[in-house]
Amino acid sequence: MLNKGVLLGIAVLFFIGCAKKPQPVWDTSAYSLEYGSLPTPEVPGDNPLTEQGVKLGRMLFYETRLSGDNSMACASCHKQENAFTDTNRFSVGIDGSMGHRQAMSAVNMLWNTNGYFWDGRAQKLRDQSIIPIQDDLEMNETMENVVEKLEQDTLYKHQFFRAFGSEDISSYRIGLALEQFMNSIVSYRSKYDLFLEGEATFTEEEELGMELFFEEYNPYFPQTSGADCGHCHGGKNFSSQEYMNNGLDSIYNDNGRYDVTGLESDRGAMKVTTLRNIELTPPYMHDGRFNTLEEVIDHYNEGLRYNASLDPALAMTMGTGLMLNGTDKAALIAFLRTLTDSNLIHDSRYASPF
Repeated sequence: MLNKGVLLGIAVLFFIGCAKKPQPVWDTSAYSLEYGSLPTPEVPGDNPLTEQGVKLGRMLFYETRLSGDNSMACASCHKQENAFTDTNRFSVGIDGSMGHRQAMSAVNMLWNTNGYFWDGRAQKLRDQSIIPIQDDLEMNETMENVVEKLEQDTLYKHQFFRAFGSEDISSYRIGLALEQFMNSIVSYRSKYDLFLEGEATFTEEEELGMELFFEEYNPYFPQTSGADCGHCHGGKNFSSQEYMNNGLDSIYNDNGRYDVTGLESDRGAMKVTTLRNIELTPPYMHDGRFNTLEEVIDHYNEGLRYNASLDPALAMTMGTGLMLNGTDKAALIAFLRTLTDSNLIHDSRYASPF
């Protein structure tokens, strides 16, 4: 016969086992977005950044169960140490398949206002975020399977509740959460930013590079002619947000924006990417054909190829080239390196939560 002490212990264990477990609480606390001297961004009105939404998006960004064989996450091709891009020329998918374009940086997406991907085929970041999951060459999974896998995990069910007010997991909510996290990744603490704020000093070479970068091309006054980089890479985020053909080939090997719009003027045109952290994101161009910044500058200086949809401002320089000498090229590269944000690649807010 059991003594009273044993019976009491059994009763306590039974009570604990039957006690209602604490439930997650819907938390709509706004996420505190830091962006320094960058222009005030337009946050999507139907998907504001919240603490719990960003947290969920961060979990999903690093979640390998979003792929067909549970081996690959968004972060596999958008690595923090490389300013959230891939240093492979073409990223490799779960089945060893190779893509056709170089991975783009997932930084400062809030200042990306004109479509996503090199060709702009996704209008919203939430749409872009789930396309690689379903791409046969990338993560090769269905959203139905992703939802089913996440529904088996109590941690995710609770986090969806905290972010959205219910445990319902859907493709749409996955896209919203990923959008929130990527919109929280902001690069604004480079040497260039500190220079503008009076907290850093440029070397003579960096100052020369900055002058060349923003000075317009002028074939009539070679001594004062600039590299005119700001024509396409202007503004605080160093991108015009336009789609341009930059003369990589005489014969198109990638239709680019044309496949979205059907306009001949868009044939071969690609999204003008930000130059922030460009030092960390080789190789360069949509097909990763250039391994170094030196090669990129040489292309614009003397390597343009004419085609029917070549950007007019670039076509205008083909007669003389940009007339940059070795000193000019080195100065431009020195300036471009001031756009590197070392804080970004070490910021724990953007690192894997697992």
